[in-house]
Amino acid sequence: MNASQDSAVGERTAPRGRAGAARSVGAGRPESRVAMVRRARKINRVLADVFSYAHPELDFENPYQLLVATVLSAQTTDLRVNQTTPRLFAAYPTPEDLAAADPAVVEEIIRPTGFFRAKTKSLIGLSAALRDEFGGEVPGRLEDLVRLPGVGRKTAHVVLGNAFGKPGITVDTHFQRLVRRWRWTEESEPEKIEAAVAEIFPKKEWTMLSHRVIFHGRRICHSRKPACGACPVAHLCPSYGEGETDPEKARKLLKYELGGQPGQRLKPPADYPGKPAPAAGP
Repeated sequence: MNASQDSAVGERTAPRGRAGAARSVGAGRPESRVAMVRRARKINRVLADVFSYAHPELDFENPYQLLVATVLSAQTTDLRVNQTTPRLFAAYPTPEDLAAADPAVVEEIIRPTGFFRAKTKSLIGLSAALRDEFGGEVPGRLEDLVRLPGVGRKTAHVVLGNAFGKPGITVDTHFQRLVRRWRWTEESEPEKIEAAVAEIFPKKEWTMLSHRVIFHGRRICHSRKPACGACPVAHLCPSYGEGETDPEKARKLLKYELGGQPGQRLKPPADYPGKPAPAAGP
């Protein structure tokens, strides 16, 4: 990230004071449903400005690659997946190829992503299903995707939203954490969280909302130590103060392009303001 980009990001993420945060969320008074929805939509608008370049952080060129990469992303980083999939897709460019693969070979390729035996079983199984039931094509319906081995609603929504342009809410660990911190819902089960958030936002917003919230969770609102003092939605957050509130100290907690570090993708979109991630070593 160059100096001008860094300055621009700094201006967008500069938070308001704590008093402003308290007033915006009711200063301890019970918040009505209408007020919560308005606040939630304001948060989305702010994040849309800060993360105007938000995108899926898995490298892919077609629905099949995105499906495989998303299955591999369980319990690991997107970076690790992106460093692994080039070799996997070079060896198995189609579902038919992966369906006929030697499991031991696939296991060795995807070993860096963890849980490689279970993931290999899922990948070969879903590839066989694509071959046998869908003509080698990834289906574009939620009810079909969730029937595939290793594919749940989260994975299905990633594929539908980013490969088929069909709106969906991706409830990963970051999304779960942030919507509860923002008190959009008190639900803890992913499917119930998805339903609760879907009632707050228009359907057309669902996919990009997911990207923005996940970007914010990875870069600013971390699990153990949120960078509250560098948060652009601090004035709208009822959980302000759970993390570092000093602006200078908080800025040091920022990750990826906000902290001047590479992102997750080896081949990020053209408008991504940070550096591409490094490829896997020899």
